[in-house]
Amino acid sequence: MTDRLGDLADAGVSIWLDDLSRERLTSGNLQSLVADRHVVGVTTNPTIFASALSVGTAYDAQVRELSARRSSVDDAVREITVADVQRACDYLTSTWAATRGVDGRVSIEVDPRLAHDTAGTVAEALDLWKAVDRPNLLVKIPATREGLPAITRVIADGVSVNVTLIFSVERYREVIGAYLDGLDLAAANGHDLDTISSVASFFVSRVDTEIDRRLDTLGGAAVELKGKAAIANSVLAYAAFQEAFSGKRWEALHANGATVQRPLWASTGVKNPDYPDTLYVTDLVVAGTVNTMPEATLDAFADHGTVRGDRVTGRSAAAREVFDAVTDVGVDLADVFATLESEGVAKFEQSWSQLLESVRTRLDAVRDLR
Repeated sequence: MTDRLGDLADAGVSIWLDDLSRERLTSGNLQSLVADRHVVGVTTNPTIFASALSVGTAYDAQVRELSARRSSVDDAVREITVADVQRACDYLTSTWAATRGVDGRVSIEVDPRLAHDTAGTVAEALDLWKAVDRPNLLVKIPATREGLPAITRVIADGVSVNVTLIFSVERYREVIGAYLDGLDLAAANGHDLDTISSVASFFVSRVDTEIDRRLDTLGGAAVELKGKAAIANSVLAYAAFQEAFSGKRWEALHANGATVQRPLWASTGVKNPDYPDTLYVTDLVVAGTVNTMPEATLDAFADHGTVRGDRVTGRSAAAREVFDAVTDVGVDLADVFATLESEGVAKFEQSWSQLLESVRTRLDAVRDLR
């Protein structure tokens, strides 16, 4: 049988699952995905945890314990999510060791209500790092203006970071700069740079969703550009990555043990049914990157995905032509990226509120029975 996900891994793409739940951990599902589907990492976000807490009985025992201790809703959410991430980290420790810390990573997100609070983000990130207490953890920090200095400050303290909600190449360059600044400070603070890891989560499908909507509004020839912007944006991001991780500054850091901040293709589930359901995997194959997929995309690629070699390197000129064309028909790209960031933060805040409400409802239900 054709092992399409194996072909993807052999092409140098690290396959991470964009989902985590207590049921997935206790049922053996995650173990199966690692063994059979080449999954070597896990990402989470508030939406994922809100979904996990809203169904099933996997969390009931811990909820009863938390209720007996009269834990607050915020404390209960922290303990529940930390417990899941710890368990996933423990399971992936062997992958982390076998890949010398490249993979075997599990992410946990800073409270999204702090997305525009630098000091709050730093404090929360350091607290999560200590609470999970696993070397293969990545703390997720959003790439907002306020998030950039937070990234530098926590890396300076030796924390490994997954930078999330990156939409534009311009912001991505700033994210890389924040990472490099953090490494400089970490070295000055006496940290071993080879213990610090980072990925930069560059969002894909949402770019097409927003730009396609605007192209439909413009109508006419503009609609012929639909479905092209997200891949082009990612190609330009990869070119920025290649440029940043070269030259004297990077060479000095690398000689001191630093590792590159790998591009991670996020939001790779295809939202438009008119597009191939493996589009944001097949067309973003390039060695040394991560593709974090929801299970539906993972299954789709395992069934009919194709690996056609490196689809990213050396394609910047064509990608710029796409963006020039999108701009020429009247799409305001600066507004697109500002909208996507604002909506991204708002969606995670909404999911966090749903998560809090789900836990509050469960705690109240247990207390009413006592």
